[in-house]
Amino acid sequence: MPGASIYILRCADGGYYTGITRRDVDERVSEHAQGLVEGCYTVTRRPVVLAFREHYERIDEAIAAERRIKGWSRAKKEAYMRGDFELLSVLARRRSKKRVERGSSPPHPEPVEGRDVSSPPHPEPVEGRDVSSPFETGPSDPPQGEDPLG
Repeated sequence: MPGASIYILRCADGGYYTGITRRDVDERVSEHAQGLVEGCYTVTRRPVVLAFREHYERIDEAIAAERRIKGWSRAKKEAYMRGDFELLSVLARRRSKKRVERGSSPPHPEPVEGRDVSSPPHPEPVEGRDVSSPFETGPSDPPQGEDPLG
């Protein structure tokens, strides 16, 4: 399959790990579950469960999405995994408001708008969706010592 997929794992400690692969997502998740991805965040946080996957036809779009999602809060990741773009927008505005209150300039706005809705503590594993539009990149996590394309 051309392109690449991003995936989000829910770790035993309740945290989330976002990754990217050109290979089969289930195989990559199995490697994380077995602790075979040396130096990775997930090695000491097993067991892991696939919470979300999403395929992109273009590798550059997948890389941009992974980088953007890695910089998000837990609440934003959970809203995204549920497809709750209204809450995602609200969470983006809240963060922007806090940054402005601290005296810094606001970040670029998220591409969706909406209202606040409640968020469950852990989303159930979901099937991914295919996308074909590029996403704006955002901050990324520090390097974790693994090949980003697994």
